[in-house]
Amino acid sequence: MAPATLQGADRTESAPSFEDPGVPTPHEPSDERSPTPEELAAVRTTVARLTAAYPSVDAATVEATVEAAYDAFRQAKVRKYVPILAERRSRKALAAGSTPDPARDGP
Repeated sequence: MAPATLQGADRTESAPSFEDPGVPTPHEPSDERSPTPEELAAVRTTVARLTAAYPSVDAATVEATVEAAYDAFRQAKVRKYVPILAERRSRKALAAGSTPDPARDGP
């Protein structure tokens, strides 16, 4: 660059921002998604289906497993496949005898 472009009114860039990139600004929507009525119905259906599929597992455990699986996908932007992915994750966890850990298992 020529020295003239580095001086005076030609510099239009502002100082870099030191804000936390993980904190949404007022004009930026949060990544947290509220469940839609369809997703809530899908959770209830999944819990009912898995409670029937795993009768030896306590219903509260099945519900907690399904909720944890859905929580792992709460920031997913494409919501269409969340119910099937959450059910698969729940089935895998119930078959293994544990509840899914979103921090460990990831989306």
